[in-house]
Amino acid sequence: MTPVAMVTGAARGIGQATAVALARQGFDVAICDLQPTAEPPDTIRSIGEAGRQAWYRQCDVADRAQVEAFFTETIARLGRLDVLVNNAALNIRKPLVELEVEDVARVWAVSQWGVFHCSQLAARQMIRQGEGGSIVVISSVHAEQPYARSTSYNGAKAAVNQMARTWAVELAPHRIRVNAIEPGWTDTPGERTFYSEDQIREEGKKLPLGRLARPDEIAAAVCFLVSEQAAYITGSILRVDGGIVLPR
Repeated sequence: MTPVAMVTGAARGIGQATAVALARQGFDVAICDLQPTAEPPDTIRSIGEAGRQAWYRQCDVADRAQVEAFFTETIARLGRLDVLVNNAALNIRKPLVELEVEDVARVWAVSQWGVFHCSQLAARQMIRQGEGGSIVVISSVHAEQPYARSTSYNGAKAAVNQMARTWAVELAPHRIRVNAIEPGWTDTPGERTFYSEDQIREEGKKLPLGRLARPDEIAAAVCFLVSEQAAYITGSILRVDGGIVLPR
């Protein structure tokens, strides 16, 4: 039976790269995103070119009802769920004194509660199947480093790290492994919201490896963690940051 993976926030960036990489590893892939399009054509096409099934649902992971509908339809269409990759996230960058309560609530709703909703539903499905599974949380070096102007995002990423470790303990008897990945600064479309192309290029040169990460490099780490090569890894936080948190 073909294994099935689910990737949230998969219309672009790390999520898109991960969905495509998993398809190339033999997974049929269910993807969701908040992008207001019929479907993300690049992601869908690339999964198809890998010879795997793909289906897309527009979904706000902060909305429990929408997430439940996404899971229900995924199982109806693809028959099972073996891997969940929690990639969807949101950051609103403001100093503490300028943050609105609504800003913090929205970031936590997507970046923290969204991970909870998807992981709980995935765990329940995997337990019903009785064959184990793998849950990966795309966290961030923001979980460890207190970057300014990111109060809510920093807090959300620290929270999902601890949740992932907790779930690793709880789900181990069911052979469901739970791990997190901490990307560093990654070259995604979302970075263009905050920086110009020149800034991304010049600031990247200052990093230890001289550039930002590529989305496919984060996706490669996901593929490792969900593979048999990582069968004895659970409750781990894998940093894929090009040394960004090293002293300089």
